[in-house]
Amino acid sequence: MNKLKLIIKREFLAKVKNKSFIVMTILSPLLMVGFIMLMLFLNEKNSEEIRTIAVVDESEILTSVFEDTEATKYINLTSLGLDEAKVKTEELYYGLVYIPKNDSLKNLSEGISFYSVDAPSINVISSIEHKLERKIRDLKIEQLQVDIAQIKAAETKVSIASENFTGEKSSKVGSILRMIAGGGFGYLIFMFIIIYGTSVMRSVIEEKNSRIIEVIISSVKPFQLMMGKILGNAFAGILQFVIWAISAGLLMYLVSLIFGVEATTSSTAMGQMNPEMMQQVQDSASNNDLQIAFLEMKNLPILTIFFSFIVYFLGGYLIYSSIYAAIGAAVDSETDTQQFMLPVMLPLVIAIYVGFSVIENPHGPIAVAFSLFPLTSPIVMLMRIPFGVPWWQILTSMFLLIITFIGIVWFAAKIYRIGILMYGKKPSYKELYKWLKY
Repeated sequence: MNKLKLIIKREFLAKVKNKSFIVMTILSPLLMVGFIMLMLFLNEKNSEEIRTIAVVDESEILTSVFEDTEATKYINLTSLGLDEAKVKTEELYYGLVYIPKNDSLKNLSEGISFYSVDAPSINVISSIEHKLERKIRDLKIEQLQVDIAQIKAAETKVSIASENFTGEKSSKVGSILRMIAGGGFGYLIFMFIIIYGTSVMRSVIEEKNSRIIEVIISSVKPFQLMMGKILGNAFAGILQFVIWAISAGLLMYLVSLIFGVEATTSSTAMGQMNPEMMQQVQDSASNNDLQIAFLEMKNLPILTIFFSFIVYFLGGYLIYSSIYAAIGAAVDSETDTQQFMLPVMLPLVIAIYVGFSVIENPHGPIAVAFSLFPLTSPIVMLMRIPFGVPWWQILTSMFLLIITFIGIVWFAAKIYRIGILMYGKKPSYKELYKWLKY
């Protein structure tokens, strides 16, 4: 046990004293916050740009819908004709809306075009389409000699309340929060496994190539050495993630206080929305979504998520890092690892892919099956838990994870014990199978 502690300490200190580890620990939060600030700045500058759009309305009944906004101004060039308006627009304006003359309201929506030098913004096109759709609808209603005011008064918005049989209520905001919580924790595990699993593999390959391993093996059991490397890298990774989380949180808080990012973000986002999106935001605001969000956060199974995250975090990392350590021991260079990486990466990629279907149907057979399968359960189960998972499924998944961890560590240790002293030959799957029998 003392030797295992020494190996863990050695691996941990070697990792945290590495220059690249120190640099990335300091720079990553700064880069992340800087990237967010850059995106906000660019969005703000983009929203400040005023687009001027020319209009040629040969029908002469839709021009009134083009009213100026803070981001868009409209100029009526109907008197110039389409050809002359095109020339003028190409030199001076963002784009040109052309509405041809039609004999009846039935065909009024046909043939409408937008001309521009570059591809137009999706929001601009959506906004114009929305304006024209509402105006043409109103004109058709008037043609039927129906009072538009009465129709608008009759329009009713239905909001369905979701509640389970135990009386617990949920909302769309709650579903979004559950999706973010589950997806965030699942993706965090995925990134940790990839980054620090490969770190364990590289560490084994480096020691094997430098022949230091021959000296270490003379006084330490291969299993102790493998577990020491795995746990040492795990502790270094946890320390780095904690530093990232704390420093990034503090930086974002300071930036929001100094520059007022929250207000900028909301105003920028509102400025980029088309009228239909704006209406949805206003409807959401009127329903006090912020209060609903806080209530939904209280309803999340926080303790279950936290406890499960620790178990799946450790279980998933230990399983995959053991496999990475065995691969590192079996090869002589990092280039030789490529033939073994696909079977290792495939379950992780499948877990992320299945995670998207969990959002749509968290209790479906596919979601349940992959949340129980040990190689995908650390990611998929964490994505399901915020939506509510029976305890027997969580306990079964953890039990299978632990059993699989023990089995994989045992197999990985056998490969590690033989491969760590093998040089000059690229092992095949057939040869690895033979090593398991020794």
